[in-house]
Amino acid sequence: MSWLARLQLDYRAEAARTVARYEHDGPLRILQSLYPEGDAICHNVLVHPPGGLVGGDTLQIRANASTGAHGLVTTPGATRFYRSLGEPAVQDTELTLQAGARMEWLPLETICYNHCIAENRLRLTLAPGAEFMGWDVTALGLPQAGQAFEQGSYCQHIELPGVWLERGRIDATDRRLLNSPLGLAGQRCMGSVFFLSGSPLDRARREQALELARQVIAAHPLASLTGCTSPDGQVIVVRVLAPLVEPVMDLLKSIRAIWRQTLWALPAVNPRIWAM
Repeated sequence: MSWLARLQLDYRAEAARTVARYEHDGPLRILQSLYPEGDAICHNVLVHPPGGLVGGDTLQIRANASTGAHGLVTTPGATRFYRSLGEPAVQDTELTLQAGARMEWLPLETICYNHCIAENRLRLTLAPGAEFMGWDVTALGLPQAGQAFEQGSYCQHIELPGVWLERGRIDATDRRLLNSPLGLAGQRCMGSVFFLSGSPLDRARREQALELARQVIAAHPLASLTGCTSPDGQVIVVRVLAPLVEPVMDLLKSIRAIWRQTLWALPAVNPRIWAM
């Protein structure tokens, strides 16, 4: 039996407090709103009780942030794409930020199991003055458990319309893509952390963010497998490859921390669930 689950999450600034309201249909919801940084920033944990997706399942996530609101969304564990008998499993996320809004999209990793057919889509709409910080981490198979990604496919789509588009499809049988130095170079985990703005970033601010990210990268064990760039005046992105998830998450958390301090003048506060 296939699942169709929908979540609509709305952040609004009400008397200097960011308030989250949501509606859901099916097994997809958020936990209690938390305020570890005070009223201005609302932290939420997105929960999918079945724990994973199989062929035919669809998770549809829509989140909006109004002017002056700051929402942070994470997950309690990995998103898991399990074996498919032919139909794709889809996670489709659309995030919309009004002028002056901020959002952090920080889900834990996505795991592609052998024989999955998976699509992971993230589309962002940012009004002028809105800013967004987020990441995406994908693991192909479970190499430490001896479960390689040998059959199936994974399609990823990340888009800020008219500004930035990344779309790629990984076929598990494409050994050249998976193992070539021009592809994944034999690595089985890939990650990106990105800062996006609805307006062109000030050049000095953008170059400072790039330089600080490069300093973090240079001191990290994954330095030789990491790159940092700004393909557009509204986009800063770091990409990394690794054999496992843990060092990728460690690097991305460090970059998120320095960007938070530099770009938003905020301390590097992590969601509480990461410490559990």
